[in-house]
Amino acid sequence: MEVITYTVPAEEDGVCVRHILKAKLHFSTHAVARLTRAENGITVNGVHARTVDPVHTGDVVAVRSDDLRPPKVLPTPGNWPLPIVYEDAHLMVLNKPAGMTAHASNFLPDTPTVAGALAWQRGVDFIFHVVNRLDKGTTGLMVVAKSGYVHDRLRRTLHSDGFCREYRAICIGCPAPPSGTIDAPIGRDETSAIRRVVRPDGQYAVSHYEVLSSRNGLSFVKLLPETGRTHQLRVHMASIGHPLAGDWLYGTEDPGLILRPALHSYTLTMTHPVTGELLHFTAPIPADMQALI
Repeated sequence: MEVITYTVPAEEDGVCVRHILKAKLHFSTHAVARLTRAENGITVNGVHARTVDPVHTGDVVAVRSDDLRPPKVLPTPGNWPLPIVYEDAHLMVLNKPAGMTAHASNFLPDTPTVAGALAWQRGVDFIFHVVNRLDKGTTGLMVVAKSGYVHDRLRRTLHSDGFCREYRAICIGCPAPPSGTIDAPIGRDETSAIRRVVRPDGQYAVSHYEVLSSRNGLSFVKLLPETGRTHQLRVHMASIGHPLAGDWLYGTEDPGLILRPALHSYTLTMTHPVTGELLHFTAPIPADMQALI
């Protein structure tokens, strides 16, 4: 059971517990409602408290930040390679390998999942909330929150300075100009259950790219998504005539080149939702992409 504490300063003397939960600890209305029903969900100086109770200078408000309910993830037996880049009581950052989805999918029922692998490694009680989903073929940095509270805090910062991701990819050909912005709305392809396309009535989507090097008809590019649409980077690069190498859905499948879309979540800079610490991580370019650079 994880607990977050807050010591009431003088300027908040007399406010109610609900104010602390909402304005200072940023719990959602739904989460506050769950806390009121949980045993010792909220305490003040170690004593059970209601949301309407007033607090005073120096009081310590303690709030459970766990999910208050058991997880429903089935473990996937196996020796799964899931390198942990960073972990604390609230979250973990892992370097996802290719070939795994974040969660179970009806479209890929036999594909191993990060959720199942962690349930197998950590036990079925392990809480799993993926913050930034990566496609099955995409490698690199993925953040997992250990509670709904931390997940909600991180989700609100996605695509901001508080949660900034940078990708590396290999595309076919060399984009011209060598750097630029792709501002093109993305929506569903009505002929496919999984494919996305650029379409005028799609969701707002913006990506930035920069060519880092080129050789043998391929380019190594830096990609920075400003928004987070499904398959956004793959769709955007294909839309300018430079699909990712190995992208069977938006380009051409080429097992002799690479067995997956050549996309890697390379760097992540984020503000820790509980401690406020600025964290920065880098995941090395995987071997199959290194071979093409």
